[in-house]
Amino acid sequence: MTLNKFNLPDVGEGLTEAEIVSWKVKPGDEVAINDVLCEIETAKSLVELPSPFAGTVTELLVSEGATVDVGTAIISVSDTMHGDPTPADAPVPAVEATEPALMYGKLPTDGEAADGGAAAGGLASGPLVGSGPKADAVKRRPRKTRPAIPADAVHGAPEVEPVQPRSAKDALLDGPPSAGAVAGPVVTRRPEWTPALETDKPTLGGAISGLMNRVLAKPPVRKIARDLGIDLADVVATGARGEVTREDLVSYQAQRDAELDKADTFWGMSGRPQEQRIERVPVKGVRKATAKAMVESAFAAPHVSIFVDVDASRTMEFVKRLKASRDFEGIKVSPLLILAKAVIWAAARNPSVNATWVDNADGSDTAEIHIKHFMNLGIAAATPRGLMVPNIKNAQDLSLKELALALNELATTARAGKTQPAQMQGGTLTVTNIGALGIDTGTPIINPGEVAIVAFGTIKQKPWVLDGEVIPRWITTLGGSFDHRVVDGDLSARFMADVAAILEEPALLLD
Repeated sequence: MTLNKFNLPDVGEGLTEAEIVSWKVKPGDEVAINDVLCEIETAKSLVELPSPFAGTVTELLVSEGATVDVGTAIISVSDTMHGDPTPADAPVPAVEATEPALMYGKLPTDGEAADGGAAAGGLASGPLVGSGPKADAVKRRPRKTRPAIPADAVHGAPEVEPVQPRSAKDALLDGPPSAGAVAGPVVTRRPEWTPALETDKPTLGGAISGLMNRVLAKPPVRKIARDLGIDLADVVATGARGEVTREDLVSYQAQRDAELDKADTFWGMSGRPQEQRIERVPVKGVRKATAKAMVESAFAAPHVSIFVDVDASRTMEFVKRLKASRDFEGIKVSPLLILAKAVIWAAARNPSVNATWVDNADGSDTAEIHIKHFMNLGIAAATPRGLMVPNIKNAQDLSLKELALALNELATTARAGKTQPAQMQGGTLTVTNIGALGIDTGTPIINPGEVAIVAFGTIKQKPWVLDGEVIPRWITTLGGSFDHRVVDGDLSARFMADVAAILEEPALLLD
């Protein structure tokens, strides 16, 4: 019998350390080559480690939650299966696996095929040991994560909120909600309204009155809301015609109660000394990497930020038509799709915003600006493991439908916590969707290696002056931050004006 020890490898991103999040095997389990041994959290993502050995697990050398350096032995596997004859006096030599990085190879770069061309170091093409298809993987234990809320109907950004419906309110409202009802975030959103044509001339009083009375609900639902003290304007409406339903009230009340319970729990332990009421959270993994990157970016790149209010009423109309289109059937469409397309279009007109500042280029004292003639569009996403910025490769080559599919896949993968390191490398320009939480605007920090980032604020109805008349329109605020070494005031203003122009008139994309 031979005892093999598996060392923590560099999974292809210059890894120096990683946290063992969860083990998928235990001592005594039999494993085959490529069976998943554990999940590790690197500075960028959650990664599954497959076994390079076949045999029986003898010992887990590192406990869950521990952070270890690359090259540290984390598990030992014997090369015998249960029932295999083993001489009683046979010696058990310990064999250390060497060069774990070569065993795993490196993740494919932009120029390599995803199915594995020639690996680094001249390895032959084809599957590498411990990186090919999984063979009857060991059943995985569920991770204890908070449930992910579906993407916001207007913005589509993934967010997380610990909400569980409470059966007591189901009884209060005469029966449980329908199977399709899902607890959602408390985000004020009124039913979609078709903006008035520019030839219409409503009065100021009529416009403001229309803005204040647009919550649809049946009389029984209104009565329940009054009894519970719920303002219908605060409830997310999911009815077929944009009306607030009984199930919407159930979800809202459940969340309200959960938030109160959470507040009571958080402010507990009042009888203890203050030093015993401090929660200490280790900074590691994604949070550690994010903090380091943001500090470096904030102090290395001189930031300048500008803002612009945009009438996005035509974008809202366009999104509504896309949702009804047969070509987009089954595809989630939101204004974020139009903003992404607008950023790509505007960057083509202002190429220096899609660039990188490089100090000491080619080993000299001369700095260079590398302008990218491709767009790897980053989308900042709030995930169960913290903020991540995966990017859509070569977004400039995608049609509107292909871009919508890519955004959906990115959001789904991020919510599941399965974003891989390769998906976060090589970004050229980033969009952060802060409007998903009802925020108007902000001053985002540039993602390291880039020179521009656009913050997308919430879209909501506001009084807007059009042709001398005040009418209700769908308004949003865009915020942009730029590296002033590359993008000066004039260029940043022209870029933001071009992005705003597309949101105001999406038909410009047809030019």
